Amino acid sequence: MNAVVTEFNLLGPYGEGLPSLWQGLQSRETAFSEIDRFDTGPFVSRHAALVPDLDPASSDSLVFQMIRRLLPDPAPLPTDATLLLATTVGAIDRLEQNALRNGNDPEAGTPERLLAKVHKRLGTTGPARIVSAACASSTVALAEAASIIRSGETDAVLVVACDCVSEFVFSGFSTLMALDPDGARPFDTDRKGLSLGEAAAWALVMSEARAQREGRSGMATLTGYGLSNDANHMTGPARDGAGLARAIRQALRSANQTPDHVAAIHAHGTGTAYNDAMEMKAFHTVFENKPRPVFSIKGAVGHTLGTAGLLETLVAMQCLKERLAPPTVGLRQPDPLALNWVSSEPQPFSVGNSVLNVNSGFGGINAALLIEA
Repeated sequence: MNAVVTEFNLLGPYGEGLPSLWQGLQSRETAFSEIDRFDTGPFVSRHAALVPDLDPASSDSLVFQMIRRLLPDPAPLPTDATLLLATTVGAIDRLEQNALRNGNDPEAGTPERLLAKVHKRLGTTGPARIVSAACASSTVALAEAASIIRSGETDAVLVVACDCVSEFVFSGFSTLMALDPDGARPFDTDRKGLSLGEAAAWALVMSEARAQREGRSGMATLTGYGLSNDANHMTGPARDGAGLARAIRQALRSANQTPDHVAAIHAHGTGTAYNDAMEMKAFHTVFENKPRPVFSIKGAVGHTLGTAGLLETLVAMQCLKERLAPPTVGLRQPDPLALNWVSSEPQPFSVGNSVLNVNSGFGGINAALLIEA
């Protein structure tokens, strides 16, 4: 039973909607700006890709402000849909405020509280649960959605993803010396680290039969998925890319496809030395050193943590529609491993019918998703 994406929306640093993100990528202009929410003086970087017009002083968390703008109350979505909320740290800014201001609501920033608020806003009656798998959270949630639809457990899943730029998160990446002070440059020879961004997005995934029955257009099919864990290090990936290669091969098997079906690869592409090298080694292994367009959007909109996979899946859908891989913003001189794969120019493609989206996260998690028009 095929799982199809029928409706979706996103809110990111370029604004609302997939067209705004696609146009931003084609412009090759980054969405980074100087942070004014907190003092960045002690940190490695002063910049991030922020969603416009969010109020850090509001009683609502930054992530729920984004969700409110994306999802009307009540949202015109199936009330019986299973809700999967994908996030890395959820309403962490509310937890910060409670701790720093001696608040009396220790659960203010918990993911469970956020899940309850989203569930109530949607007005859905189906099951609701959190998917928190580090920076692969929303890719894992999409894989779970496709899996439970295939199994017949349900025929409608709403995946909602959100994460924000907070002082806690920013200071953590700064302490790890993982931030590039000048902006991320994925797959570049001189890359120095990642840049943070924030976004929220949602996608309705349905069985093909139910989508047809309700007259909903299938925008893309989630044909295959794979998950693995390096069990290598708390923050560092396995250097040889074996874990990610395993997840990609699982995705191909579950889709009953060969590597030749893959037209382009939407990489995790954080701009950190080890992640980018690990990914390229995995791609060389699985695709037997046969280049195809590879790109990352994190040099444009930053690393949006738990939202990254869903955001990137929506971009992959547009790639299939346009038969074009967007430029990798920030790339100047490709790393030797990325040469002939990654480009600062748009890359048209004509062979293959799927785009592979991959994400990796702390703890060694890897997720791979195949998207077909």
